[in-house]
Amino acid sequence: MSGVTTTILLARHGESDWNRAGRWQGFSDRPLTELGREQASELAERLRGFELDAIYSSDLERARVTAEAVAATKGLDVVTTPELREVNVGSWEGLTRDEARTRYPDEFRAWENGGVGWHDGETYVAMSARVLAAIRAIGERHDGGRVLVVAHGGPIRAIHAEALGIDVETYRRLRAVEPNARLSAVCIEGGALSELCAADRIDELLARDQEKRRAAAEQPPTPAG
Repeated sequence: MSGVTTTILLARHGESDWNRAGRWQGFSDRPLTELGREQASELAERLRGFELDAIYSSDLERARVTAEAVAATKGLDVVTTPELREVNVGSWEGLTRDEARTRYPDEFRAWENGGVGWHDGETYVAMSARVLAAIRAIGERHDGGRVLVVAHGGPIRAIHAEALGIDVETYRRLRAVEPNARLSAVCIEGGALSELCAADRIDELLARDQEKRRAAAEQPPTPAG
């Protein structure tokens, strides 16, 4: 294993139409709203002077289009991978919180407590495993580099949980989903994830997003997106 540190900047996609409507998206391929495109452009501007070796994203449109806004300022291509998709919520796709609570009251309570409400689709543990495998592969591919990964709320929480050394279901109970188009970072060294990243300009970039990330953490869980 290498002892060189790879920095992974993480960004959730901009607002989609189902984010705005408060609906679970999962694998549904939903477009960005006008606000979502503005958020993607703002993300690109924040990263304009920040050197990146590569840009990866989920293959779903809301993540890919967000990543492409950044890539256009860097002369880089976006590498898409389905392993970075949101958790597959099965029959809950397209439902609002109120609809899920009404149709599946017991399952909804389980979801609020960090578990999985749907009986089809994918567990958070399974989602976490595929996402972390993809992140480690990206880290190996760009050993010692700096990479942007644009993904979804669930995958980003899974990555944060691993970096903190806790399981994804516990982390879901502790922290709300990332706001749209917000930055965070983890580092990979020898295959291990950590939140301790080299300072240089990363701290400056993340400081701009931290206040809104903290405000979002005070909110209850939201549909997967």
